[in-house]
Amino acid sequence: MSAVATLGVVVLNWNGGEANLRCLRSLVHAGIPEERIVFVDNASDDGSREAVERAFPRALLVRNTANLGFCAGMNVGLRRALERGDRTLLVLNNDVEVDTAFLAPLERALAEERVGAAGPKVLLPGSQRRIWCAGGRIDHRANVSRLRGHGELDRGGYDREEDVDYLPGCALLLRAEALREVGLFDEQFFAYMEDVDLGVRLRAQGWRVRYVPGSAVVHESGSASGGGYAPARKYANALNSVRFLRKHSSLRGWLGLLVFDVLTLPLAFAREALRGGRPAAVLAKARGLLDGLRGRRVDAASFARARAARLRKEAARS
Repeated sequence: MSAVATLGVVVLNWNGGEANLRCLRSLVHAGIPEERIVFVDNASDDGSREAVERAFPRALLVRNTANLGFCAGMNVGLRRALERGDRTLLVLNNDVEVDTAFLAPLERALAEERVGAAGPKVLLPGSQRRIWCAGGRIDHRANVSRLRGHGELDRGGYDREEDVDYLPGCALLLRAEALREVGLFDEQFFAYMEDVDLGVRLRAQGWRVRYVPGSAVVHESGSASGGGYAPARKYANALNSVRFLRKHSSLRGWLGLLVFDVLTLPLAFAREALRGGRPAAVLAKARGLLDGLRGRRVDAASFARARAARLRKEAARS
């Protein structure tokens, strides 16, 4: 039996527009049959679900009745793939396009002893090969974790296959056996930091998390939250950084949060205000840290507000 025959590709959508079609076309061009795709829709209202239904009628379409967030929404698709007996599970953001030869290197890595997750080199769109992520590490500095190579030109510095602390959830091949052992994404996170948490849980159970630079995908990041220094992203990441520390607490982690996140907020606000940047994002981060300490959760409302703001800006520009 071929590896593709036991592969489940789970793609999650929330008002993803045309990005869904580009993502799924790239999968088909890479030799993955439509039937292996589990397309989960988080109650989109932009027509994107219907567009996928027309363009890819043989994919398994799962409709959620509300925006469940990344974690719960993705878990719906992962459960469907596990139920049908898929042995490897590809978690893929709908704003990712895969290279035609991306899958084989990941499968080879996953076949190694105790490798529970394998992830590609993730590139930013554009003519220059610029890295979005080459795996991730937990360093207990700003935002608790760090994407390796983020924003750097791809000049060979991240061309060695190696184990890492975690892999981003935008493109992640998982062994079903490992996922059954450690569990699915922790739905308390809603979105952001859930991939860091999964990496920690895998490694705690003796599974390896492998970065595979021989595989490459392109990621147009932040489609749901606005990306980059957007308030919704900064709020969610800050709140879930606190949630992560509550779950995997260490004195070093809490000290890092205090020094690199809390105490630097006034400087960050001044920097953004002086250069005409996004001081609102700094305030959103402060609210996220406070809400995390209060035990609150990220929810769909913050992402709905971010989408509404983005649509208003797009309407004003047009």
